[in-house]
Amino acid sequence: MHINDFRLFLEVAEMGSLSRVAAERQTVQSHISRQISDLEKQCGSPLFRRTGRGVVLTEFGEFVEKRARQWVRESEVFFADIKQSSKVPMGQVKVGILPSAAHPLMTQVFKRLHAQYPKIQLNIREGQGGELDTLLDTGSVDLAILFRFEKPNGQDETLLATANTYLVSSPGLPLTAADTIDFKRLEGLPLVLPRRPSHWRSVLDETARSKGFQLTAEVEADSLRVQKEVIAANPHLYALLGPFSVDAELRAGLLQAAKVVSPDLKRYVTLAMPRQGHTTQADRIVSGIIKETVASWRGQLSPPTR
Repeated sequence: MHINDFRLFLEVAEMGSLSRVAAERQTVQSHISRQISDLEKQCGSPLFRRTGRGVVLTEFGEFVEKRARQWVRESEVFFADIKQSSKVPMGQVKVGILPSAAHPLMTQVFKRLHAQYPKIQLNIREGQGGELDTLLDTGSVDLAILFRFEKPNGQDETLLATANTYLVSSPGLPLTAADTIDFKRLEGLPLVLPRRPSHWRSVLDETARSKGFQLTAEVEADSLRVQKEVIAANPHLYALLGPFSVDAELRAGLLQAAKVVSPDLKRYVTLAMPRQGHTTQADRIVSGIIKETVASWRGQLSPPTR
């Protein structure tokens, strides 16, 4: 048994699909299936149960997954420590990010890394809400950019930016032409909202209930891109989004937005490090560049307009 066998096993466990892993690794599904079957033979029992939608861990597979994840994580830290004996920082840093933080923030981070630390590689993975927390807790990513509803107060999480909530629409609609809009005025509006279960959706629904009404979901979609494209193409629809996710479209005049007030519905963008405390020199360098970049942009996830 080799550590790469268990890296593959953990990828399949996370994605729940042999075909998705094959696509990610740019190979054929039969190759992945054969590797997993060989590993199951060596382990002496099935690790996965095949379903119509993919694969799920067996009870034995869940046992192996916990042990394998710990072994892989400890091995990666060990390998990183060996590499750090060199004077040149090196290694791969796995970053979990919100879709709205993907660009231009990570683009700028990569440019600085490439110029100053060319032997540090970025492995960027997008995720939503609790998904990123899970990836961080399990060691699937080394650090993560998250949305929080309260300011962070622990040593393992740093506040990067504060984001208000905006009612967003296609250009020209009266409701989003003003600077602000009272949350109460969302009653009866046809909205594009994130699907349940979602922490952000729960916050929006609970805020509406506290005001004595229910939000009207015309469309439900998790993808920010889908939400923005739907409201841009349908002038009667609105969405509740953060400023970083629509910054480029607002600058280009493709969308229009008004800040929601009463309440403000603030969210806090944070940079979270592993709670178990295992960080490498490369992790710390990437973390520092992210913090410095956002600070130079005056607490925003994109450079300020001139």
